[in-house]
Amino acid sequence: VPTWNRTSVPNPSHHQLHSRPLAGHLGMWTLVIFMHLLPSGREKTPQLDLEMEYRGRYPTSILPCSADHFLTATRSPWSAPIIWELMFDPRLYDEAHKLAGTSVALTVFAVGRYLDAYLNTFLTSAEKHFMVGLPVTFYVFTDQPEKVPNITLAPQRHVKVIKVEKYSRWQDISMMRMKTISEMIEKELRHKFNYVFCFDVDQEFKERFGSEALGESVATIHAHFRKLPKELYTYDRNPKSKAYMEKGDYYYHAAVFGGSCDKVKALADYCYLNIMEDKLNSVEALWHDESHLNKYFWLNKPTKLLSPEYCWDPYIADMKNILVTPHDALNPVH
Repeated sequence: VPTWNRTSVPNPSHHQLHSRPLAGHLGMWTLVIFMHLLPSGREKTPQLDLEMEYRGRYPTSILPCSADHFLTATRSPWSAPIIWELMFDPRLYDEAHKLAGTSVALTVFAVGRYLDAYLNTFLTSAEKHFMVGLPVTFYVFTDQPEKVPNITLAPQRHVKVIKVEKYSRWQDISMMRMKTISEMIEKELRHKFNYVFCFDVDQEFKERFGSEALGESVATIHAHFRKLPKELYTYDRNPKSKAYMEKGDYYYHAAVFGGSCDKVKALADYCYLNIMEDKLNSVEALWHDESHLNKYFWLNKPTKLLSPEYCWDPYIADMKNILVTPHDALNPVH
């Protein structure tokens, strides 16, 4: 089963973050976050009818395709939207979120050699493509604050550097980030931002990552599992682990997840507590924090799913063989 090797820092290529709205006019990967504070203080994401917007562009029930095309649904079995190319107008989302005063926090961990290898590319590309036009603060967690690069930022966009401990294994860094994210949300983020998104640092934004991706609880479908049958999903199959799963809906990628501050904190707390319980029992989940994240989203369904387009591995293939169909025209591919 193909998976990304996270045991070492791969050389030149990063995971690519992008989406291709409006027939590809905007290019590659995109992630967006919006927020709207009501007078009561509750968060609300501007609502746009994705299905009607899509059908307005493509009124036929099934798009024409050849045998090598991968068709997928625009809704999950529990009716959460799955964000694909061609199904939204980014201008509508951006205008709604600007009017709502949406603000976004982005967290990224750059510890040890990951800082030198990836952080500059990540931050530079994020500033160029991530939530452009919205207030964004990039929270960089690192053991080497003095080495964080200075990048030119647009107005209302900031970088905040926070020192963290360096662990000897990347697996421990990956798992312990959940504790750090939860603590930072409680201490600061929930008082300043409507939404928070969490990224792995070994990624590069290639095109707009926009506000269409914002939602209360947002998960990303793992690109490598987009065509595989469920029995090949690499859930943790060890009954001794708290991440153990017999079945699931999709296989989610821990490299990109987000949502409201409360929802992301709930996810981080769940993962951290179960990681620590596994440690007490001398157990380590198969894919570490990603295994626990998949268990969380199985028990707590995300309200929005990002298609594999949002975190693509360039080694797979070009994305031109992926087409969208309305959610009621085809059963979801799991």
